[in-house]
This record gives sequence, C-alpha cells and structure tokens, in this order.
Amino acid sequence: MTRTTITVRHSASYSGLVLLTAAAAWAWVALRWGDMGSRTMAGQLPAFTGTWTIMMTAMMLPATAPVASLYARTVPVHRAPRMIAFTVGYVLVWAAAGLPAYALAVGATHVATTHPTAGTVAAAAVFAVNGVYQLTALKDFCLTKCRSPIGLLLRYASYRGPSRHLRAGAHHGAFCLGCCWSLMLLLTAFGVMNLWAMVGLAAIITAEKRLPRGRLVARVVGLTSLALALAVFWVPLLAPNLTGGGMTEMGLRRL
Repeated sequence: MTRTTITVRHSASYSGLVLLTAAAAWAWVALRWGDMGSRTMAGQLPAFTGTWTIMMTAMMLPATAPVASLYARTVPVHRAPRMIAFTVGYVLVWAAAGLPAYALAVGATHVATTHPTAGTVAAAAVFAVNGVYQLTALKDFCLTKCRSPIGLLLRYASYRGPSRHLRAGAHHGAFCLGCCWSLMLLLTAFGVMNLWAMVGLAAIITAEKRLPRGRLVARVVGLTSLALALAVFWVPLLAPNLTGGGMTEMGLRRL
C-alpha cells in the first residue's frame, strides 16, 4: 500500500464524516417533513432557528465536505477534531442567518394571507433579486473562494488560539453565505419548509461549487430566476408561499 493510497483513503474518511452528518440532517428533515412547520411555529423563533440550522446542515455540508477535509489534512495530527471544529464554525454562520430568515418568513406569511396581489409582486422581486445577484461580480468572487479555497487555507494557517478552527470555519461560512444567500431567499417564494425546494437548491449549490462548469451553472440559474420574475405574474403558483396558492403549515401559516 502506497502513501498516496493512504492519503486518499484518509481524505475520503474525513469527507465521509461530514457527508454522514449531512445525511443524518436530511433524514431528520424527511422524517419530520409532515409536521415540521407546525412544530416549528409552536415554539416560534427558537424552534424555527433549530429547524433552520438542521436544514442548512443538510443543504450546505455536501458541497463543503471537500473543503473541511482539505482543512483537516493541512496538519499531520489531530485532524478529526480540526475538521469537526471547522464544520461547527461553518454551521454556526448559517444558524445565525436563521434570524433574518425568520423575519422574512413571517413577512411572507403576512403578505400571502392578507395581500395576495402584493404577494405576486413580492415573488417577482425575490426572483429578480436572486437573478441579478447570480450575475454579479460579488457572487463570482464568493463562489471562487468556495470553489478554490487554497488561498483561504493559507490564511487560516496563521490563526492562533483554541478557537482558531471555529474561526476558520466561520470565515469560510461567511464566504459561502455571500455566495448563496440569494438562493436561500427563494425559500420565501417556495416555502421555507418546502422539502422539494430544499432538494433543488441543495443540488444547485453543490453543482455551482463542485462541477467544472459551476460558474456557468450560477449564470444559468440567474437567467432562469429573472425569467421566473416575469412568469410569476402569469403563473402565480410558481411562488406558492407568497401568492397563497400553496399556503400550508410548511409555509409558516400558523404564525
């Protein structure tokens, strides 16, 4: 057995730990999908934040597993604790993003239940914001950092102190949030607890970050989102959570 073989196997095992965590989160979401919305709303913000964090763990970790594994392999010892702390720091950034997500979810529910026409306009705005952002230089910059994190890993090597691995994960998570926030904004149109929307967005995020033509995927998604911004006026069901066509417990109706 060669040294290269051992390195590859270790790399796969580190990525596997992150992917296993993501799989467990997906399993939880799938098993609780039927009553996730009502239980979340029963506890309001705390329950929403907990559910949101699990959702982000499921959606974001598959695309981040290679980076966490690479970070772990930058030193010869204590790799697993480094990777775990890095991943926790990363997830904490997305957990914090649950606060504005909650406010948007509440606003979306109010608009959909009281002003259906305004809901269609809001849906068009959501699609347009995502479409425009997907084509911006800032999106491309953040996506580049997610796709090629070598420069960031060199920076993380200078971090010191017991929280350095958490800081590294949070720093990378901030770039990831900068890359994907507008995609998550689409959940206000489709339904924050919409399982199929989660699956679709997770596939897009993974494709953007991991496929060779990831930047092209981002641009295609942007143009498609701009098209949806126009189409939603004729087909309101494209944004069921904002137009009222698909309002259920999963769309935060009980708030």
